[in-house]
Amino acid sequence: MANSSLFLLILLYLTPFSNAHLPRFRFTTSQLLASNPNNSFSPTTFFEVTRPIPLPKTQQCSHLLLQHDFGYTYGKPPATSYYIPPSCFTKTPSLIVLEWHSTCQGRQFDRIFGVWLGGVELLRSCTAEPRPNGIVWTVRKDVTRYTSLFYENSTFAVHLGNLVDSTYTGVYHVNVSVHFYFEQQKRYRQSGQNHIPAFSSPADLVLPISRSLPLNDGLWFLIQNSTDIQSKKISIPPNAYRAVVEVYVSFHSDDEGWYMNPPNDYISKNNITGLPGNGAFREVTLKLDGNVVGAIWPFTVIYTGGVNPLLWRPITGIGSFNLPSYDIEITPFLGKLLDGKPHKFGFGVTDALDVWYVDANLHLWLDQKSSKTRGTLIKYEAPEYAPSLVSKFRGLDGKFKTEADRIISSAGWVESSYGKITSYVAHELHFKNFMRFKGNGSMQWVNQTIHSSSSTYAKDSYTVIYTEELQQYFPLYLYSGTADKVGDTYSLVSELSLGFDQKQVVGEKGGMEFRFGSLTNLQTAQGNMKVKGNLVTSGIGSTQQVYKYEGTDGCFFRNVSSTNYTILFDKSVDSCTNLGRWGVFNESVPIRSSYAKGA
Repeated sequence: MANSSLFLLILLYLTPFSNAHLPRFRFTTSQLLASNPNNSFSPTTFFEVTRPIPLPKTQQCSHLLLQHDFGYTYGKPPATSYYIPPSCFTKTPSLIVLEWHSTCQGRQFDRIFGVWLGGVELLRSCTAEPRPNGIVWTVRKDVTRYTSLFYENSTFAVHLGNLVDSTYTGVYHVNVSVHFYFEQQKRYRQSGQNHIPAFSSPADLVLPISRSLPLNDGLWFLIQNSTDIQSKKISIPPNAYRAVVEVYVSFHSDDEGWYMNPPNDYISKNNITGLPGNGAFREVTLKLDGNVVGAIWPFTVIYTGGVNPLLWRPITGIGSFNLPSYDIEITPFLGKLLDGKPHKFGFGVTDALDVWYVDANLHLWLDQKSSKTRGTLIKYEAPEYAPSLVSKFRGLDGKFKTEADRIISSAGWVESSYGKITSYVAHELHFKNFMRFKGNGSMQWVNQTIHSSSSTYAKDSYTVIYTEELQQYFPLYLYSGTADKVGDTYSLVSELSLGFDQKQVVGEKGGMEFRFGSLTNLQTAQGNMKVKGNLVTSGIGSTQQVYKYEGTDGCFFRNVSSTNYTILFDKSVDSCTNLGRWGVFNESVPIRSSYAKGA
């Protein structure tokens, strides 16, 4: 399953649930359902709908990083190989693509896995759930931002905790490769008499904020409750002039469906066992020497065994094959970090239940003309926020409304051979979750929205040299209801709408270079299934997805739908000039209203 937890696997067999509230189990399909005679015996290709990486028309240099079979790997060390830069890696690449290719046959839960190079995480992902005739899937990710790592010899590691027995037979056969592309690129801008590397260029150094090998787990930190702070001390090179922390997060076990968790008060007053609590709000905080300098309100990734596994065959949930990472600009704080001493980078999760996997990468830009830079923090504001909870319930039925707002801002300057550059950073977050239980707790509705708005700009003595605006909107609607319970057999009906919308605008070279990207990505899905224990014995799941991207680097549109392993419709367009043919492309698709079926 996505958390690879032996404890949770035991719960799947042993924990009963009351008919008074919804079960919160992990599911996989029974052999009978997986062997549907209407499907061919050839392997099924699973995929996440995303924009293909635009590849330059240049020679490709490829290198196999790892080939491994992940069978009984739970609680075992990560699979590793020793990376040596290939002989074709003779100049700076313009593009680096990491490729994960995997096959599996039999029956298995979804499993979370991580990929690291030199302790720096490159990819966080979830496996697909296999079937007897086999499955195959490929994930390609642009990892150009980690260019500096590929120049050095280091350890490549993959952790995929899997369990194999007489029932769960799926072994994941994995190949991981990297592809380098080379072409001439511009990486400098004019600033007075000096040349400063473009802010959008890959960092000169990437340091891991993760656990170190050897260990019998992933390199991520495990955060098990709301008071658990995991940290690592790092010394910053004295000639750094820019710093960004990239954070990876994933949520598992009791918090895999944190957005569905009712408040503890609801659970305690109804004497409910087996249902997670702590409410429906989570925040991942980045702390620097004990002070909060950044916050993440994460996108609600649904893994390939989540809600109803039949929804994700073969179209997987948004972000499930390539979980998003989150950037936090900490350049204004460099003045406090350039003293040559180690500083503590820590992570916590507000109201967390066991368990969250969190680690990060510290991207640093270095002044190649100087051995020492200096800086000062001008402004820093991160006021405490007070999430509000309004609840009204009697017994197992009721309504809950949770809201939260957060603003974090900072400013500071760094002086290097490029001059004195002042950076301004602001991040604003808004959260709303409306939850309702009905039918003596057997039906649940969730309608949630997360808005994230961040802005960064930097100026020298002459002009603004870099600006970036990032707007993100994550809508979620989810209905889940049970019926017809007899013993450990019952029916589960699910309906959801999940969106990932993003707009990004970047200006560089005093406005001489401008680029933007706009993404609207919406999934709707419906399904019902018959469950015995934690096995799905029968049912149907249907998924529809519309993916729309427009930007200065091109356009892409895809409209696809599926039902139980079968693609019903699939149309894609990768030319900006042809997008006007699709009326839906110029329209926004609204999230459905709160409690559309249960008000």
